[in-house]
Amino acid sequence: MSEGTLDEAYERLHRTGPEFEGWLSNHGPMAVEALVRHGHQQRVHRWLDDYLGRLDELPRGLHPIDDWRDALGDPKRAGDWLAYFDRQLREHQWRDVLATWWPRLLPGIAAGATHGVIRVGHAVRALEADEENPRRLTELGQALGYWAARWQPIPGTDRLFTGDPDEPGTDDIDVAGALAGLPRIEDQTGGVRDRLGRLPAVPRWEPALAALRPARSPAEAQRGLTTLVHRAGLDYLRFGHTNPVMLVHAVTAPTAVLRTLPALDRALWAPSFAAAWAATAAMTSVYAPANGIAPPTVTPATPSEVFARAARHGDEHVVKLADAILDAYATSADERLLTAPGYAGQLI
Repeated sequence: MSEGTLDEAYERLHRTGPEFEGWLSNHGPMAVEALVRHGHQQRVHRWLDDYLGRLDELPRGLHPIDDWRDALGDPKRAGDWLAYFDRQLREHQWRDVLATWWPRLLPGIAAGATHGVIRVGHAVRALEADEENPRRLTELGQALGYWAARWQPIPGTDRLFTGDPDEPGTDDIDVAGALAGLPRIEDQTGGVRDRLGRLPAVPRWEPALAALRPARSPAEAQRGLTTLVHRAGLDYLRFGHTNPVMLVHAVTAPTAVLRTLPALDRALWAPSFAAAWAATAAMTSVYAPANGIAPPTVTPATPSEVFARAARHGDEHVVKLADAILDAYATSADERLLTAPGYAGQLI
């Protein structure tokens, strides 16, 4: 990675807020990390020159975070949360801060249409890639602060975090079967918050969510997450035409969780898998049609060319999807996945 380019980009971006135009997520830090990761650092500053004009200023705080439980999920406290995590990461090791806050934030994985956890995943990968520095610590703090300010649970997930991982079940975690069994909300209109709010009225939602049994070990959680990203990538080819932007998050959210696992205590891996499953399931149920289409025909390409095409396209969602898909391809060698970013580029 060209570390200097990424840190320069972070410095430019950290003058901006985590959202703009109401509550659209600032994708800048995630997109530039992916561009640099895949060797396209020469595009970063030109891309930022265009993107920065959309963004809002860094939000001001109201008053310091005292009782974090009261402030969790309050977007009006975004500035306070950013200041809180900036202070935490100045006073403590970043892995210790992550260890404390990951289990607190994980039940609210829907935050910012899952962009809270996605931004954290990119920030952790940047810190793991090279020696930590103030800009990367600031990025992790802003990512955690955004997640905390927009913290939002997915309806019906309480049991996922309280169930017994040793309860009887099938020998294998059937991710493909669980995804195939997901119901859909009837009214697929409005924003993500409106759509998630309709899930409790879907009788089959909670049974379908619980159909994927908990992971019984850290290794099983990691395998389950790897499979989830793989299957969600293939599902994008079948369902992406209906909402090509939002269904990207069914792939990128579990990818972010998977990337964060190495920085977490292994005791957190099983609940992390449960939360990632809930995120992908929810995005599928509220945005995907009941019946998919045949996967599109896209010109085959090597992994490096897949990302190069995404970088040339320039849309932040296409870039982030390509980044996630290449992770999935590296573990599965399933060449079908390589068509997903090109398809997204046609749709977006």
